[in-house]
Amino acid sequence: MKHQKYYTFLQKQILVMVGLSLIPGLVYVIVGWIFNIAGPALVWYGILLCTSYYGWRLYKEFATHKMDEDHLRKWYRKLTWFMYVIFSSWSLIFVMYVGHDEYHLHYIAIFTQLGASVVASTLLISDKKLFVPILVTLMLPLTIYFALIDTWYGYVLSIFSLIFLSVLLYASYNTNQLLQKNYSQAQHDILTGLYNRRYFMEYMESLNERLAVNHKTACIFLIDLDHFKTINDSLGHDIGDKLLIDVSERLKRYVKDTHMVARLGGDEFILISKELNEDEFNRDPACSFAEGLLNVIRKPYIIDGHHLHISASIGVHKIDPSFMYSSNFIREVDIAMYEAKAQGRDGVIVFNKDLAQRVERHLLIEQKLHYALKENKIDVFYQPQFDKDEKLVGCESLIRWYDYELGVVDPEEFIPIAENTGLILEVGSYVLKETFKSVNRWNQKGKKLKSISLNISMRQLLCDTFVDEVDNLIKIYFPKKENEQIIYFEITEHVFAEDMKKVISVMNRLKKVGISFSIDDFGTGYSSLSYLKVLPIDEVKIDKSFILHLNDSKDDKKMISTIISIAKNFDLNIVAEGVETFEQLVFLIKIDCDVFQGFYFEESIPRITFEEKYIFT
Repeated sequence: MKHQKYYTFLQKQILVMVGLSLIPGLVYVIVGWIFNIAGPALVWYGILLCTSYYGWRLYKEFATHKMDEDHLRKWYRKLTWFMYVIFSSWSLIFVMYVGHDEYHLHYIAIFTQLGASVVASTLLISDKKLFVPILVTLMLPLTIYFALIDTWYGYVLSIFSLIFLSVLLYASYNTNQLLQKNYSQAQHDILTGLYNRRYFMEYMESLNERLAVNHKTACIFLIDLDHFKTINDSLGHDIGDKLLIDVSERLKRYVKDTHMVARLGGDEFILISKELNEDEFNRDPACSFAEGLLNVIRKPYIIDGHHLHISASIGVHKIDPSFMYSSNFIREVDIAMYEAKAQGRDGVIVFNKDLAQRVERHLLIEQKLHYALKENKIDVFYQPQFDKDEKLVGCESLIRWYDYELGVVDPEEFIPIAENTGLILEVGSYVLKETFKSVNRWNQKGKKLKSISLNISMRQLLCDTFVDEVDNLIKIYFPKKENEQIIYFEITEHVFAEDMKKVISVMNRLKKVGISFSIDDFGTGYSSLSYLKVLPIDEVKIDKSFILHLNDSKDDKKMISTIISIAKNFDLNIVAEGVETFEQLVFLIKIDCDVFQGFYFEESIPRITFEEKYIFT
């Protein structure tokens, strides 16, 4: 069924046709009164008035109701009958007047019939089902009339009228085809043949209004293919395009006529269910339908000899007109889809209020983080590190953030947001500069720590300008070559999941400018002995999760002993973080750990407090 807005053109023609009928029709009545045939003319005009009133009601019905497909089909059938009747009325007046040649009224009747045919071919051009039968209905009486004159010129006029009908049909048909083609191109995706984003937005606007009127609901499904870019990059865009076409065909076969399917762009598809009442919605749960979509998409593809496997992440959202606004339905289902990706892909997530609140907080954190960086509202805290004799040997700089509205924001909450948005580069640069500035001030006061540790994200490490940035800062804050302080950049074990050649290259360049490297949270991620051999690592930091249960778990003791033994074999410095009790410290000293930090000694504290307690004493 064509989209509701496609019929807006026909709806507008109702008023045009009423105007073109009532005004010339009144002239016919006047002419009939003058030539003593007012009775039939008045009866005909009465029929015209009733038909026009019916058309006016049709016009108002379309304008005031946001129609679903069933209502639209019923309205269209009414419109069809209206057009048939009002144009047939002109054939009726032609028959009534064409016989009165003594008053030369047949000329007016012939001209009016020709004019009505031109009007029909113009106003009804958008619908072939209307203009073809109506043109035939208008021109056939004229052709018969000319033939009944029973003279040679009558036969010629009859043939000419048929030719004129053929020209009108030909012109109307070709214009209709052009309109249909333009409409299709404007509303459909060129590659897949599915509806495009423009059509989807119009459809959703109309659907939203209909749902508000009929108090029903609908479901929206946003599909994003997982790792499609890998296929595009490795096998080429031709294979990628064919894969998108195959996925589109599978989606169309699966949903049949129950859902509207559109391609938003790239590898994103969206499906909208028909309007459902609450019982229908409960009988056909959205999750089970979405799982069926996943199963359809997961089936293998064979494209140009390539056997391909692909999955999808699907966000689902129940469109409820009681709280849905046209400005946010896409964002809400998009949130659900990205949550499915965040949870490992190849899954379905239904949008809910908890998810919305979490995303709203993320957005708020992102906005405020921009401001905090601009206004220097981010704080750098320092946690001291001690040797076996509990002597201060170094510190780790840690980022902290307090916001008047959000309160204390945990780094575990805002750092992932910063990484996803790219703000981590600004955050990292800020912490790096502030730390170097503080250490430089301490050095000038004669308090030189053996080592300083900073956390570096992978995005920061692999940034093209990062090495030059570090080199410039070292030249500014550590100008003396004889400086023997060790600057540790702490990287997590997620580095092992990156491009190892590039990582090693960057690390070696940084080592040349005086940077050492520490593996943070060692033992919790992608650890591999082969990586310890390949990467230019100087230190390992035992994760606090192993330290926490030292007194209760023999397995954790064995794990820590093993880690330290391995690290010693590689001549690596060993730091234990999260030391909270004397018993933990004793055990770690016993198995030859080098450096310790944790609440047993000191929590992370502001720079001024750190300086008062450990630097300027």
